Amino acid sequence: MAFTPLNALNSFLAVARRRSFAAAARELGVSTSALSQSVRQLEVRVGVALLTRTSRNVALTDAGQRLLENAGPAVEQALDSLKTVSSRPGEVTGRVRLSVPTSAVTLVLARLLPRFVERHPKVEVDVCVDDRLVNIVADGFDAGIRLVESIDRDMIHVRLSGPCRIVVAAAPSYIKRRGIPQKPKDLLQHECICMRWRRTGEPWAWELERGKKTWRLPVRGPVTTNNQVLVRSLAVSGVGLLYTLEPHITEELAHGRLRIVLEPYAPKVPGLFLYYPSRAQISPSLRAFVDVAREAAS
Repeated sequence: MAFTPLNALNSFLAVARRRSFAAAARELGVSTSALSQSVRQLEVRVGVALLTRTSRNVALTDAGQRLLENAGPAVEQALDSLKTVSSRPGEVTGRVRLSVPTSAVTLVLARLLPRFVERHPKVEVDVCVDDRLVNIVADGFDAGIRLVESIDRDMIHVRLSGPCRIVVAAAPSYIKRRGIPQKPKDLLQHECICMRWRRTGEPWAWELERGKKTWRLPVRGPVTTNNQVLVRSLAVSGVGLLYTLEPHITEELAHGRLRIVLEPYAPKVPGLFLYYPSRAQISPSLRAFVDVAREAAS
């Protein structure tokens, strides 16, 4: 078969998103060697290296990164368009890839996804749960969910949840053992269950506020993790204090398993938002997801 740039481009995009020839080959249903040859032919055609290959890793060159960001959404939309050819009039097909934090799973997706799947059963929803901040365009996602302050201003925002607080909470057993912190700086003397930034490896600083004054505290404690489910479980067990969105621990608060401390210093945040690039032409599948998200949040 003659070399086809569009086929090779799709091969490159699969490798670029997965950062792996083996994973991309499984996704496309081809051999790893055939996939590697297709990408090399594309590199020869454009006259520049798109990937840096080692025995263990695959990384994007600057040119590869630009190609992923510029061509990725367009190719995805073209593939979605091909799927609509065989669909019934008005039926939405395709795929929506989402990057979401752990907190969005219970606060948003648990009620949103069943409604969406029931209404659009031919759309495949691929959800990647990851608390690190990602570049949704470069990493091949159609949209993401984050707190609004973490979203670039050039993105389109769709509200998914109402305003809420970020609170510090503790189990009764911890309070009995260590007492209640009275001021933000008291946290530096307490055992805090820390979350870690995946990209830097550094623990999160806990941010508190009261009026116009703010505190950013480099807390420490016996356990540091990147999993909020584990943080909540450890806090309920009395291991230490936790710092989280208040709706994420509603049940624990209602049943007395956790108690909010330093309540006057709890910062308020606008809530969780769905976001996607404003410069990209939105695909029918993402448009359908956005419509259901708006409806569910109303």
